[in-house]
Amino acid sequence: MRCYYEELGVERRADEAAIRSAYRKLALKWHPDKNQHNAVEAEERFKALQAAYEVLSDKHERAWYDRYDVGRAIQSIY
Repeated sequence: MRCYYEELGVERRADEAAIRSAYRKLALKWHPDKNQHNAVEAEERFKALQAAYEVLSDKHERAWYDRYDVGRAIQSIY
């Protein structure tokens, strides 16, 4: 599991538009229907992208994620 910011390829100070744009671009790239030759990896990446976007697109969830430095804690584990 990677930091949600890394998963979407955005910086911690990215605004909502940058997060949405990065998510849409990567969701199209990794959608399982578009990657039938590599369905397992595509499904895993797509789910990770969805989870990252779900947290970072919500102001309250993102604030909690940033406040408790969850992304950096995840990096130190892996």
